[in-house]
Amino acid sequence: MEAGNEMREVKYAADILSIKEAQARIQPFIHETPVLSSETLNLIAGRQLFFKCECFQKGGSFKFRGACNAVFSLDDNQAAKGVVTHSSGNHAAALSLAAKLRGIPAYIVIPKNAPKCKVENVMRYGGQVIWSEPTMQSRESTAANILQETGAVLLHPYNDGHIISGQGTISLELLEQQVPQLDAIIVPISGGGLISGVALAAKSINPAIRVLAAEPEGANDAAQSKEAGRIITLHETNTVADGLRAFLGNLTWPIVRDLVDGVITVEDKEIINAMKLCYEILKVAVEPSGAIGLAAVLSDSFKNNPALKDCTNIGIILSGGNVDLGILWDSYTK
Repeated sequence: MEAGNEMREVKYAADILSIKEAQARIQPFIHETPVLSSETLNLIAGRQLFFKCECFQKGGSFKFRGACNAVFSLDDNQAAKGVVTHSSGNHAAALSLAAKLRGIPAYIVIPKNAPKCKVENVMRYGGQVIWSEPTMQSRESTAANILQETGAVLLHPYNDGHIISGQGTISLELLEQQVPQLDAIIVPISGGGLISGVALAAKSINPAIRVLAAEPEGANDAAQSKEAGRIITLHETNTVADGLRAFLGNLTWPIVRDLVDGVITVEDKEIINAMKLCYEILKVAVEPSGAIGLAAVLSDSFKNNPALKDCTNIGIILSGGNVDLGILWDSYTK
């Protein structure tokens, strides 16, 4: 019960009540995504694996949950001027779609090196694209200029209570409706919005459940942060998982610090192999960021960790499926 008591005593940016409110708010708009399993992958992993397919969510990723919750939480006066964000991909598309559903403008600052398929999603959903240089400083300064010009509301990709609450609805579906017997959930980590929501909800439902982060070795700031006990940022990141290059925020870090039970880091080659397995066996195309949970559970560091030996029923969040087919094919043929 330690984790449950901790959540009642500490004030985080979200909690089980805000997550349940988010579920009611976004239910008319989102897909309840399916859970897939495969006996072949179970044999390979030596565990029972349950894949929560957020790659089938509207917009192609889990990000639509948080964006939808944030957009529909705005009052009419706030919403009228629109929303703005800076994002290299899935949050940008998700916010564009949520804004379109509410009938308000979405101003999306996108770095020039963003994946083509993700930029096309933004345009498809009616987002107004404003280009920036591929640095956080350029992204933030460009977004600040738009805020000043339009009076729109800034919706951060992950460091926001409404975003965290929306992402937490994944755990409500997974544990209350689909696979209640899970021992652990493995979640991709970047800025921490997804894993924060998942952990808050999961540990409220089942305080004994393990919540584990999966992170690329070339962008291992969360692993370093957990070890140091404070937020660590990197001078540069180097990973095929373009959606996992952000750093923890001041709202997500306390949740990750307190409620995430460990971080499993994997090499890019392991991520690519997991993408291949998803494609060949599950018949699901996932982006690198979405495949990292499978890569983690198949890694030697997971298999050989005695503390995880009793984790036999494992939920894996396939967080997104927005991948350029050319990149998928190149990865497949390497």
